[in-house]
Amino acid sequence: MADSKSKTKDFIDPTFLFRFEVEIRQADLEWTSKGLKLPESCRMPSFGALGGRKVFADVRLGWSEDGIGIQIQVNGKRQVPWCRETRLDESDGFHLWLDTRCSPNIHRATQYCHRFLFMPAGGGPRRERPIASLIEIHRSRGNPKSIAADALSIKAFARHDGYELCGLIPSAALTGFDPSDQTRLAIYYAVIDRELGWQTLGAGPEYPVTEDPSLWADAVLV
Repeated sequence: MADSKSKTKDFIDPTFLFRFEVEIRQADLEWTSKGLKLPESCRMPSFGALGGRKVFADVRLGWSEDGIGIQIQVNGKRQVPWCRETRLDESDGFHLWLDTRCSPNIHRATQYCHRFLFMPAGGGPRRERPIASLIEIHRSRGNPKSIAADALSIKAFARHDGYELCGLIPSAALTGFDPSDQTRLAIYYAVIDRELGWQTLGAGPEYPVTEDPSLWADAVLV
């Protein structure tokens, strides 16, 4: 009996047992030649650490009527990020899932569920250009409205031990986004890195977090 309990403890990610709630704070999302900067008050937690996953990135999110802004700083790398424009699902970078209707009991994504990828490189002939993209969610019952190729803003800067990137998701690229009427979202993020692993908001990739909105956290726009 003791052995059975020990195995259960080893195999169940503690974050799988909870439904987390986080705050996304209102911020100035003015985009400049250097992208945008978000204050420390916009820093997001990484509950994935409860399951033993590394925390190697400073993740910040902010919102305004204009959309959702992101700022990421990844530290501790010795290798360049692995980014491929033709293999977005597998690329290093910041992957963000948002459900603008916050439907915690659904197991398949709807047209209000989005998956965005911001990666520091991978585009252009030499793969040095950062890329931001809306990616289709596997097994989704519906897809959000399509967006123009240049709808998402992104800036990326190399560091000696990692990179910084910032991005802006305009409200027009978020199906159902209406902060004046709907102040709750469902959210999940993963900073994915082939060298450092997955830093996650909640449960890890051993669960279907990339396609099951019931595994995402609640977010309140404050």
